[in-house]
Amino acid sequence: MPEIKLTKNELRTQQVHLGQLDKYLPTLQLKKAMLQAEVNDARHEIQRLEKEWEVKRAQVNQFSALLTSKTSIDPLQATKVKQVHKRYENIAGVEVPYFEGVDFEEFTYSLFETPPWVDAAIVELRNFTVLYQQVKVAEEQRDALEKEWREVSIRVNLFEKILIPRAIENIRKIKVFLGDQELAAVSRAKVAKTKIEAGKKAGVVDA
Repeated sequence: MPEIKLTKNELRTQQVHLGQLDKYLPTLQLKKAMLQAEVNDARHEIQRLEKEWEVKRAQVNQFSALLTSKTSIDPLQATKVKQVHKRYENIAGVEVPYFEGVDFEEFTYSLFETPPWVDAAIVELRNFTVLYQQVKVAEEQRDALEKEWREVSIRVNLFEKILIPRAIENIRKIKVFLGDQELAAVSRAKVAKTKIEAGKKAGVVDA
């Protein structure tokens, strides 16, 4: 940290700097609180989706024995994802993804050449895949929010624990120095005045 100049100009500079820090800190604190709330919501959403995913997995497991059966098609081929659709919203300065939907690779089969359960299996497998993609997007959302929250938290701590206390201490130090200088100047003036008056009196006596 560079040594500050103990001057009136530096005092004004430090006071302006402190004013700017005090003005900007509440904005950072508000952003931190907003991000914390959004992070909490994202975490709760992930927990909800994961519970739903576990239920769906149990339903899919009912088809596991059938999936090993010999059929003219492999139902798992119907779950190949072509594209995951997401929209982005700006939340407290960070672009956050939201799940919109899933496009699957084209998959066709003959209804007459496959067992009746294949239709239901494909629906359940695709629903399971959609839910999995929802979880992934929700995790992306949480990660983006947490990253921004950590960065803002670091800045808030920097303001609260370093920059503002440092500016306050610099102002105090300069004021003490300038006060001492002023007292010293007053003392010197008094001494000079005393000498002048003493000199005048001595001149009167000599006369």
